[in-house]
Amino acid sequence: MPAKRNPLNLNSLQLRTLALLQALAHIPGHARPAEAGALLVGNLPPVHGDHFHLGDAVVAARDATGLHNPAVWVALERKGLIKSLFPEAAVVTAAGLAYQTGLEAAILHRADHAAH
Repeated sequence: MPAKRNPLNLNSLQLRTLALLQALAHIPGHARPAEAGALLVGNLPPVHGDHFHLGDAVVAARDATGLHNPAVWVALERKGLIKSLFPEAAVVTAAGLAYQTGLEAAILHRADHAAH
């Protein structure tokens, strides 16, 4: 039997926020090891008008509203995906790092630059 998509029934805002925290966890300068397979994610990027930069990707500000919404962080913490240090940082747990949001390609926009 295939694994259930979104087994914790996260809403779309929670999924987008977790996807962004997962992406930040893999960008130098935004994460450092925490306890037992978790990563402390901080240094949240500032919004530039309608977007912000996340490593080599651009994210629409509308996809990142959960990064500044304490209720979203509370919900993610209640489900064991993060430990909130809102608004400064989040410890993304091993379960949070492994959770499949399915949104990375939809919210992390990367340019298709061909090498010449």
